[in-house]
Amino acid sequence: EVSLGERSKSFFIETLGCQMNVADSEVVAAVLTGAGYRKTDEIEDADIVFLNTCAIRENAEEKALQRLRALRSINQSKYEDIRNNDRNSLDKVSASKIWHSERITVGVLGCMAERLKEKLLEETKLVDIVAGPDAYRDLPRLIDVATGGQKGINVQLSVEETYADITPVRPAGNQVSAFVSITRGCNNMCSYCIVPFTRGRERSRTAKSILEEVKALAAEGYKEITLLGQNVNSYH
Repeated sequence: EVSLGERSKSFFIETLGCQMNVADSEVVAAVLTGAGYRKTDEIEDADIVFLNTCAIRENAEEKALQRLRALRSINQSKYEDIRNNDRNSLDKVSASKIWHSERITVGVLGCMAERLKEKLLEETKLVDIVAGPDAYRDLPRLIDVATGGQKGINVQLSVEETYADITPVRPAGNQVSAFVSITRGCNNMCSYCIVPFTRGRERSRTAKSILEEVKALAAEGYKEITLLGQNVNSYH
């Protein structure tokens, strides 16, 4: 649960990769708004920035790393601004304390987080939070860990998690098309594909939960619904 002092904190999610990542970002938004955080569509207004990543190709990870380096530059600029604005009254320790309270907390989600795990924290030095595709319910705790000065990580894969009980927070203004996730993971173990290792074993949502979500979307006026999964043909 978020403390009163944290409830005004805002978050921004940038999504890279597949449609499943888009759907997962909507789940993340639901988890965080449910915990008292505020979603923003402007990265400049965000206290917390999440990058939902892809690991299917090397250039996808490089694109994510470029974005993380850009976020580091923003945080470095914040520190320099604090030092320049209060050069006569602040020592480095005081400036660092102010900067720590104002800097952007950066998190990596999705397949790249699951593939690299602790390496993202220990080697790149670019992020504060690492969460795999099955750890999104744990994000409020990971944020607490990170804002407390530690690094937050949860890359535990699940054989049960489908997020079926979470109503995704979809972008405002688009009530035409929506994604509905019906399966997660894959059991095929193709030699060229990393998905079973980054999204875990295959599992399906119940038909009841899928129908309830689709009916709710239709009632809201959505006209097109795309059913998603790493391998929708294996739904059971």
